[in-house]
Amino acid sequence: MAATATELVIFDCDGVLVDSEPISIAVLVAALQAAGVTMSEDEAHERFLGKSLKTMSEILHEDYGLAIDDRFLEEMRKRLYARFRTDLRPIEGIRDVIDRLAVPHCVASSSQPERIRLSLSVTGLIDCFEPNIFSASMVAHGKPAPDLFLHASACMGVAAEHCVVVEDSPAGIQAAKAAGMRVLAFAGGSHARGARHRDALASLDPDLLFDDMRDLLQFVAKEKGDGKPL
Repeated sequence: MAATATELVIFDCDGVLVDSEPISIAVLVAALQAAGVTMSEDEAHERFLGKSLKTMSEILHEDYGLAIDDRFLEEMRKRLYARFRTDLRPIEGIRDVIDRLAVPHCVASSSQPERIRLSLSVTGLIDCFEPNIFSASMVAHGKPAPDLFLHASACMGVAAEHCVVVEDSPAGIQAAKAAGMRVLAFAGGSHARGARHRDALASLDPDLLFDDMRDLLQFVAKEKGDGKPL
């Protein structure tokens, strides 16, 4: 990784802070099945991982002829949030990492604000980030566009070149690169351990591909006056 000083760590939420992707994909596939669209979990993972609800809706309309309405979304949210409240867990080691992180940090996620806050609340992480929580609903274009990460860095008052993004999806890696930020690809979530997903992340040439969140501290360092990593 380049030696540029890190002044802000921007975390994605799903699959990086919380191990939510298997739950989310299962609920989505069931909702699509009920709406008449048959899709495997692998296909849903490949098409929608890391993308905003707006982008997902556009793909479903253009490629599958399914127009998502408010009723569909509300029913899916109810089922998803119920599963989150009972089954959602934090990524192993993340709380210790955040507590020891020596630089400011925030969340920038494709999810809606209420979903981000629910995810962080049920996993005991909300106090680590509030109020620095940014959603794709706050910008014109979601990932893989750079808008969300640029919005987060601007709100936090840090230039893009001093930001490090922690992402688990190809769309997120593309967005971070487009924003001119360094990006660490995390492949330790339960959805990301297969060779196909790891290969997809590696093909985008992130600054680092890693599996154990506890290793993050040695990769994210802010330069002190003596030039040694903090």
